[in-house]
Amino acid sequence: MYSKEEALRVKKEFWVEFAKAYPRKWLLYDTKIKDVTFKFYIDNKKAQVLLDIEPKEEEKRKIYFEKVQSLQTILLEEYLPEAILERDFYLDSGKVISRIWVEKTGVSLNNKAHWESIFDFFNETMTSFEYFFYEYQDYIKDLKINT
Repeated sequence: MYSKEEALRVKKEFWVEFAKAYPRKWLLYDTKIKDVTFKFYIDNKKAQVLLDIEPKEEEKRKIYFEKVQSLQTILLEEYLPEAILERDFYLDSGKVISRIWVEKTGVSLNNKAHWESIFDFFNETMTSFEYFFYEYQDYIKDLKINT
């Protein structure tokens, strides 16, 4: 078990090493859609690449999620076959967001022997997610509902 300071140091070292291994600008918060963001997540059990949809207005969240959900077959067949889509995902804070994610289990931030496979997972998964998003972003960000 690490002290708080040691855990922070390991986490910082992890992200610095990831940036060295894959020195590129990721899309992340620059989606051009307010409150729709890509994220990397790592803990001591899993690594995840996330697309969080969290506008304050419930109707906007619903529309954005439904737009992505309408592309689910394409997302799964052409980009990310392991993707999970959840309309109502509850954060630890109790806030409800929509989340689309891919997860790699059995890896740990605290095990440096796992870092290379986590870095590869992050790179491959986020790159595929970004390709999908760039291809369909105009459709996703259009808040008009197609009937």
